[in-house]
Amino acid sequence: MHLSEITHPNQLHGLSIRQLQQIARQIRDKHLQTVAATGGHLGPGLGVVELTLGLYQTLDLDRDKVIWDVGHQAYPHKLITGRYANFHTLRQKDGIAGYLKRGESKFDHFGAGHASTSISAALGMALARDAKGEKFKSVAVIGDGALTGGMALEAINHAGHMPKTNLLVVLNDNEMSISPNVGAIPRYLNKMRLSPPVQFIKDNFEEQFKQIPFVGESLSPELGRIKEGMKRLAVPKVGAVFEELGFTYMGPVDGHNLEELIATFQQAHQIQGPVLVHVATIKGKGYEIAEQDQVGYHAQTPFNLTTGKAIPSSKPKPPAYAKVFAHTLVKLAEQNPKIIGITAAMATGTGLDKLQAKLPNQYIDVGIAEQHAVTLAAGLASEGMRPVAAIYSTFLQRAYDQIIHDVCIQNLPVFFCLDRAGIVGADGPTHQGMYDIAYLRCIPNIVLMAPKDEAELQQMMVTGINHTSSPIAMRFPRGNGHGVPLMEEGWEPLEIGKGEILRNGDDVLIIGYGTMVYPSMQVAEILSEHGIEATVINARFVKPLDTELILPLAKKIGRVVTLEEGCVMGGFGSAVAEALLDADIVVPVKRIGIPDTLVEHATPEESKAELGLTSRQIAERVMQAYFQKEVSAVV
Repeated sequence: MHLSEITHPNQLHGLSIRQLQQIARQIRDKHLQTVAATGGHLGPGLGVVELTLGLYQTLDLDRDKVIWDVGHQAYPHKLITGRYANFHTLRQKDGIAGYLKRGESKFDHFGAGHASTSISAALGMALARDAKGEKFKSVAVIGDGALTGGMALEAINHAGHMPKTNLLVVLNDNEMSISPNVGAIPRYLNKMRLSPPVQFIKDNFEEQFKQIPFVGESLSPELGRIKEGMKRLAVPKVGAVFEELGFTYMGPVDGHNLEELIATFQQAHQIQGPVLVHVATIKGKGYEIAEQDQVGYHAQTPFNLTTGKAIPSSKPKPPAYAKVFAHTLVKLAEQNPKIIGITAAMATGTGLDKLQAKLPNQYIDVGIAEQHAVTLAAGLASEGMRPVAAIYSTFLQRAYDQIIHDVCIQNLPVFFCLDRAGIVGADGPTHQGMYDIAYLRCIPNIVLMAPKDEAELQQMMVTGINHTSSPIAMRFPRGNGHGVPLMEEGWEPLEIGKGEILRNGDDVLIIGYGTMVYPSMQVAEILSEHGIEATVINARFVKPLDTELILPLAKKIGRVVTLEEGCVMGGFGSAVAEALLDADIVVPVKRIGIPDTLVEHATPEESKAELGLTSRQIAERVMQAYFQKEVSAVV
């Protein structure tokens, strides 16, 4: 059987180990060829090929439920659930998603893009199953990196108190998140990887006990207690922790040995109550380059399969915002030992790995634990340190209560740096940074700002570090800057709550925020070609808003347009409209940003075109709203 013939995972049933190994090779080949062409997550999926095949051999996927934590390691799952033929469209517009989506396949039982949710979801499904009197297996597959997330531990704590609820948790232990894992739990898991399988010790002990003449059978009532006592001695430290929490622990199991995996999963399904199977895998398995560089090949842009090198861009690009952020932070931290950079397992993504390399004592990685990261930053700030919490916009959502309860209510000067704000592209709805303007600006005490380009980002870095009277947040986008000149030192802070006028005109007032400032200028140029002259403001701050600048101009010009790369509901445009209403200035306001919809995976350019956010589309919308009778449409 060839991989292309598999449209249902139950077709794996009855295949020999040899046949499954052939399928495994084909999965890896297809996985590598596709990601090399389209980009995407590489190492995670390569590491779970045998785990996926072994697990699915023991399940009926017409009934049983498998929840993959995060979902970025589920490419093998997609390839054996009817998506082989379309797999070449991975992460492309209208193609196969990079994560699991309930709407994409009946086999995607629960969608995700953030970590540590799988055990909670699987337990919820198991409880629903029992309440309805149904019969199916509920399985959560979670990585050791995701196990550092508090939500996973909360779910384990709950499941362990449900001794009659059948639940299987498969711990995919590859010693990695995106980067090497940090913390006590990964340290203990690493010790366990070479420990002997617990079930073998327990079962072997029972057989030997029964061979003792005149004793083996007569002590059967005591045998259970003796077995458990021996098991406690045999279980490695973290295994014992899981056992004490109410789970039956099995493992570690070789995650690339199909016979061992199938036998272990079959045995696990026979045990009542929650079971944890500890599977040791190698991230990037089968592609030596990825095995040797597990951080660099966690995810890749298109690359050459032979060399492993990224395919170079056709033309040079300006530095990425994240790179400018990291470089500037290192420079500032060298001058100020109170600066502490904090990441939640995203050192390479945020650029904080540069801080770690240069100033390791001023760097903290808390693991996949955004809530802890924010309150840790609050604790540091309360003692006079200058914590810089570098967290993606989409991941900071996970720490919303901590932002309010631990930072803003106490008015502690934490500097939040929100990378990946706005449209992020191929990662899709779970990773789009759409909501930070709206979810932060309603909180008292916090200052919110966004740079128009990478040079202004440097200024805002200084502004954030120097601002010690309240919390402050800066959002910036994924991708490259505009190529403006940068400085190595001597950056001047910006005055809090002050914008700037970039262009003057009497017909319409365009106020851009962050990444939409340059498009605002482009829109003004297009309008000028049609005889419409615009004043353009770079707002810089949404809170506090520069009402001294905006309100008189809005009243004078009488037509206002706001541009933002965030959700329109409650966003920057709403802030401007509220300020005008509060000042009793009644003028038309056209708010342009992300409408009330989920933005699916595509390139940022494709998404912006679909949302009507290209400069020409915006100019057309402005003319239709305010100047329809005066000029012809944009061409």
